[in-house]
Amino acid sequence: MLIEPLAIDGAWTVTPKKFGDPRGLFMEAFKADLLAEVIGHPFDLQQQNLSVSAAGVLRGVHFADVPPGQAKYVSCPRGAIFDVVVDIRVGSPTFGAWDGVLLDDVDRRAVYVGEGLGHAFVSLEDDSVVTYLCSTGYNPTGEHGVHPLDPEIGIEFPTTARDGSALEYTLSDKDTDAPSLSEARSMGLLPDRDDVAAFLRGLAES
Repeated sequence: MLIEPLAIDGAWTVTPKKFGDPRGLFMEAFKADLLAEVIGHPFDLQQQNLSVSAAGVLRGVHFADVPPGQAKYVSCPRGAIFDVVVDIRVGSPTFGAWDGVLLDDVDRRAVYVGEGLGHAFVSLEDDSVVTYLCSTGYNPTGEHGVHPLDPEIGIEFPTTARDGSALEYTLSDKDTDAPSLSEARSMGLLPDRDDVAAFLRGLAES
């Protein structure tokens, strides 16, 4: 299992070693000890979510209040998605920056999204399945969003599906109505870099 940092501090890709033969394939999809070594604290798994999305479905940019935050370990066991991490931590030197990676049923890579970061993805194939291992449970009053097509962030989502056809983005009403990054900042919704760092230090020391 290879764990490598993304361009956004606090996020990593996890590429498993696959063992295949004529019967199929086996791999270790999650290893708590290796992940803890990299992120600096144990990943406290509290909830697993699963979504199924048609090609062009765009979800995000979602994030949670810190504390308690919500770290996510995201993978795509069927289909393909373009997965995106956004730095929404006020005061961060990379505030507003993003990085993206293909998650699919070929490489079977995963992405770890740390507390205080925003997360989004677009499905590149019908019936793409995404699993999320989460460090906290669902908290509707503490979870927010930024519009994924906000030009201030400028995420370069793919425009072509896995089969080569043109993608037409489909957003939920909640994501369509989400504020821009600047609006979310003025509303006081975004996490502060120093608060996130203090929270992570607490996790490492506990």
